[in-house]
Amino acid sequence: MQILKLDTYSIFIGDIWAELHSFLQRSNYTHTFILVDENTLELCLPIFFKNLKNTHSEIIIVPPGEQFKNIETCQHIWSELMRLNADRKSLLINLGGGVIGDMGGFCASTFKRGIDFIQIPTTLLSQVDSSIGGKLGIDFENVKNSIGVFQNPQAVFIDTVFLKTLSTEEVRSGMAEMLKHGLIANASHWEELLEIDDLETTVWEKYLPASLQVKQQIVEEDPFEKNIRKALNFGHTIGHAVETLFLETPEPLRHGEAIAIGMMCEAYLSFKKVGLSKMELQTILSLFQKQYPQVHIDEQHFSTLINWMRKDKKNENNAINFTMLKSIGNALINQTCNEEEILDSLRFYNLTVKI
Repeated sequence: MQILKLDTYSIFIGDIWAELHSFLQRSNYTHTFILVDENTLELCLPIFFKNLKNTHSEIIIVPPGEQFKNIETCQHIWSELMRLNADRKSLLINLGGGVIGDMGGFCASTFKRGIDFIQIPTTLLSQVDSSIGGKLGIDFENVKNSIGVFQNPQAVFIDTVFLKTLSTEEVRSGMAEMLKHGLIANASHWEELLEIDDLETTVWEKYLPASLQVKQQIVEEDPFEKNIRKALNFGHTIGHAVETLFLETPEPLRHGEAIAIGMMCEAYLSFKKVGLSKMELQTILSLFQKQYPQVHIDEQHFSTLINWMRKDKKNENNAINFTMLKSIGNALINQTCNEEEILDSLRFYNLTVKI
C-alpha cells in the first residue's frame, strides 16, 4: 500500500482494508453512515462489506448522476441523517464517484455544523481528482459546483478493485483528469500516459501516484484557490459549460469527455495567446481526438455557453478566467479571453470533429 501524507489527512492507495478497519476502530464514532447511489449500492457496497465484515452502518441511497447533484438531493441526505439520529460524533463514508464525494462531503460539512467524513472513491475520475483537495459542493441554477465549502476529509482510501466495476467509457473519463495533471505540471507524466493503449488492461496503480502528487503539491501550496490552484481548472472553463449544455440532451457527456473538449479549445487558445507551440498543440489534439468522442456543438448554443462561462466561480471583474499552457507541463493562470476569442476556439473544435 502507498500512502500520500497531506497536511491534515492521508491518502491510502492499494490494499486499504486493514488500514480502514483500524481507522474505524480507533475513531470510535457513535454512528457510521455510508452514502451510495443506486449504482454503487449494487456494484461497490458488496465489495466494501466483503472486506469489512461485521461493520454496522446505516445506508443512505441517492439517485446516480450529475443531474441529481443539487440541493433537493442534499435535503434527502440531511433528512436521512436526522431520521437515523446522527449526532456530531457520527461519520459519513462517501462510497462512490465524484458526485457522491462532492455532495456527501458538502452534506457532512454542513450537517449540525459539521460531522466527519471519509472518501472511498470508486471511479478513476474521483480517485485522481475529487478525492484530494477538500473542494465540496453542488450545482445550482446550471452552474457547476457553485454552492459549496472547503473542508478536508479525515482520510481517503483508494482501491483500484472498484475500477473493475466501470465501463471503458467511465475509465476514459477519469483519464482526462490525469492527462490534465500532466499537461499543467508534469510533462513526463503526460508522456507516460501517451503510451497507454488498452484502458481495460492498464494497471492504474502505476499511474495514480504521479497524478495525485501533482494535485497534492498544488493544493498544499494554495488550499483555497487564490493562486496556483487555478491551474487545475485547465479545460474546465469551457468544459463545464459544455458538460452543462449536454446534460439535458438524450446523450449527456461524461465529465471527462466534456473536459477533453475544454482542453482542446483551451489548448488552441494557449497556442493563439501565450505561445504554446504548434507541435505541442497538435500532440494534444491528436491524443484527445484518438481517445475521446467527437461531438459537434451547434453554433446556436454558443451564446448559451458564453453565458454559463460568465457565471463561472473563478471569474473576476467580469472577465472570463482561463488557465493556459505555455508548454506541456507549464501552466499560466489568470489568463482572460474576450467573447470572440472563445467563439473562435469553439469553431476550431468543431473543425476537428470527424463528421
